[in-house]
Amino acid sequence: MSSAVAAQSYVKRMIERESAGWGDMTPAIERLERKYGIPFWTINNIRTGRAKTIEAGIFARIKAAYIDMCERQIARLQHELEIERELDGDALDSDLLAQVQGLAAKVQKAKRKG
Repeated sequence: MSSAVAAQSYVKRMIERESAGWGDMTPAIERLERKYGIPFWTINNIRTGRAKTIEAGIFARIKAAYIDMCERQIARLQHELEIERELDGDALDSDLLAQVQGLAAKVQKAKRKG
């Protein structure tokens, strides 16, 4: 897979997760620009496939931003699970929390490699 195709996949998933729904694509890209310092038009050109090649530095920033976004989602899930455990320890399957924590460890490992 070329870096342009991989970057496009990362960007599309980031926009999808950042977006609040129909009509929020441009604001979502703007929020990603502010959060990760990647220019709006760079993100948009990668998203639409106009960028046929990706500079290594931009690719690294996009990948790091994607991993950061994944880590934030995992942290939110862990927090929600911990709240549920506090509210009703019997209702939460401890295996589920262990799986989320395992996923967080895998993301950390991938971040160290990348």
